[in-house]
Order: sequence, then structure tokens, then C-alpha cells
Amino acid sequence: MLVLLPPSETKRDGGDGVPLALETLGFPALTATRDGVVADAVALSASPEAASRALKLGPKQAHEIERNRALRSAATMPALLRYTGVLYDALDAQSLTPEQWRFASRTVAVQSALLGLVRADDPIPAYRLSFDSRLTPTLKKRWAAACAVQLAAVEGVILDLRSEGYAALGPLPARDHAHYLRVLARDENGTVRALNHFNKQAKGLFARALIEHGEDFGSVDALLAWAAAEGYELTRSTLRPGELDLVVPEIIGVPGKLSAVLRSAG
Repeated sequence: MLVLLPPSETKRDGGDGVPLALETLGFPALTATRDGVVADAVALSASPEAASRALKLGPKQAHEIERNRALRSAATMPALLRYTGVLYDALDAQSLTPEQWRFASRTVAVQSALLGLVRADDPIPAYRLSFDSRLTPTLKKRWAAACAVQLAAVEGVILDLRSEGYAALGPLPARDHAHYLRVLARDENGTVRALNHFNKQAKGLFARALIEHGEDFGSVDALLAWAAAEGYELTRSTLRPGELDLVVPEIIGVPGKLSAVLRSAG
């Protein structure tokens, strides 16, 4: 099983890991592409004006360029700890047990614009690069085919929690057990609609639940059976083949309600 997460533009500084060693990261077939993207990101940082345009940065984000300048020498930390923001706050990797970390290292990956697919425990530096950053060749041209090959080799379930922009950097294989997860909300009147503001939070909470459960699902049917037994409303989409719908209560995001907020949406 593989749970695919999007990265976050916000990242923690620092770390206590050795500098970036591309050959030690998961999915080693991506090493050459990683080296090229890192080299271009470092070179771009030599010109603050060009970097600001390519990375779409404002005047107060100059530190992001400094991060890229130091990509090959900066300290690293595990990917799940490097990323911050709503999804990663909800996942709360800092509180995972050693056993849960071991499971996550085997079954969770992040789609990085800089490094392609990285494992949960891969040591990475802080950086600034997004799926729509302006590099030549484009990041989609560099990553899409290479990452698609890696995903096609994954056995069992692939559950895609990435946003559309990052999903384009590594298309899923066209097979029954590879699905994109769409989060929907049911309001107090029973109406189901797309969940926007708290979409990332719901994905982070669900990823955390999967890690805590610790089962390497071999089929989507097994995943759906577990979800039903746990009280999650997770079903195959009737409108979009290849997608799963996770329906959650509209109360998601309300302080004090997070422990069971994904359950009992019906």
C-alpha cells in the first residue's frame, strides 16, 4: 500500500540530519532527475530577481531563495516532519510512535516538486519549489513520466491524497486498486458537497488514522471494509471512476471536535 500526500509550501527550518544525499532517498530510480532539479533550483537562487519571478515570491519571502541556495549543504529532517501547514498539523507526525513511524516509512510518500516521490522518513532540507514554479524544462515534463513508472510498480492499494497540481507530477496507474481520494461534507440537512476550507485537515486526519491502524491493505475492498467497521463513510465514487469519496460531518474544523470528526458522517 502507498498513501500519497501533497507537500506544503510552508516548511520547518533546521534539522539535525546530514546534508542532502540524493542516492539515499526512497525511489532511487529518480536520483538523476532529482540531481537536475536541485542543480537548477540552486543555480536559479544566484539571481534573486529571477528566482522571485520563477518561484512567485513576494518582497518578504527572500529567505525562501536563501533556502534554495543552501540545498546541498543545509541540515535535513524526515519529510513528514519538514512539512507544516493544515494537513501536516492534522497528521501530527511528531507524536507518532516508533512502530507507527516504521509503518509510515514503508507506506507513505510525499510528491515533492523538488525531489519527486519521497518516503515519509527520507531526510530532506527546507526548500521552496511548487508544482507550478517556472523552470525549464517544466517540472511536469521532468517528473510525470518518471514518477508514473515508480507508482506503477507499487503493489496493492495506492490512495492518492494529493492536490491536482501535484497529482499531475506523478499520474496514478490505471488499475482498480489505485484511487484518488475526494473529501466531501454532509451538512445538518443531509446535503453532500465538496469540502473546501477543511479539505486538507480531513486528509491529514485520515492519513493519521491509516498510520495508527497500521494495515498494509492489499485491495480497495479491504480498505473499504476497515473504514466501514471504524465508522468512516468511505465509498467508491458513483460519478468519477477511479475515485473514492470520504464524506465527513460539516463540523470538521471546530476546536475540540477533531478526535472523531471524520466518523459517523451519516
